[in-house]
Amino acid sequence: MQRDQLADFLRRRREAIRPAEVGIADGPRRRITGLRREEVARLAGMSVDYVVRLEQGRSSQPSTQLLGALARALRLSDDERDHLFHLAGHQPPPADGVARLARAGLLRMLDLLGDTPAMVLSDLGEVLAQNETAVLLTGDHATFSGDRRYVVYRWFTDPAARAVHPPEEQEDHARELVADLRATAGRRSSDPTVAGLVDRLRAASADFGRLWAEHEVAVRRVDRKTLLHPRVGSLLMDCQTLVTPDQSQQLLVLTPADAATRERLELLRVLGIEEFPTRATSTPIL
Repeated sequence: MQRDQLADFLRRRREAIRPAEVGIADGPRRRITGLRREEVARLAGMSVDYVVRLEQGRSSQPSTQLLGALARALRLSDDERDHLFHLAGHQPPPADGVARLARAGLLRMLDLLGDTPAMVLSDLGEVLAQNETAVLLTGDHATFSGDRRYVVYRWFTDPAARAVHPPEEQEDHARELVADLRATAGRRSSDPTVAGLVDRLRAASADFGRLWAEHEVAVRRVDRKTLLHPRVGSLLMDCQTLVTPDQSQQLLVLTPADAATRERLELLRVLGIEEFPTRATSTPIL
């Protein structure tokens, strides 16, 4: 661990980011151009004291999870993220579809979307980042681990995961999930992560096995879904998916499809995240 170099790098990256880039209002009384330490701490989900100790070269070695959170908070590029890991004495995450760090460009787009619910996903359907409105709408996905972090796995192994969609849409949604996974499996045919996930799903769910055998292939890009939210009721959402050139990550943007949904989504924002369950299992992702 190169403490002095790590401290210098983190401090300079923090000072280089404008607040507006991460969705923070840049008021007239602000005396610095970059982020404050407490803002980095809030964005990364860690204590201010730990951020201070990192920047002063007094910290213990940060875990890979903390480094990932800092990389997201500071909107580091892939090269900067790898450099951060090296300075902290860790190997950078793999640069393939199983890497669990959202790309800096997608995170910046997430910030620019403001109150529009949006999230970054891996090509296996793991949520890598969400904005606040997406958390209100779909729950906080950061708590999932193991196979449960994949949307398709929860859909076919947890009956509660289907409750967010009306019964008449569930078969179509199941087919879309399987077809999307089939496309990923084709691109990553030699990847044991994908093959293992498929094998475990086939063993756990006869319904998945039935759909997998039909060999339908499709990458979801444009869709319209009805979400049944426990507090504001039915929401008709248009779903637009932007895929990176290597198809390893996706930005999913959800917009209201009618006036009634716009009003209910605004009500959801006004009520605030404190009044809603924060467990992602209560409202699974699309």
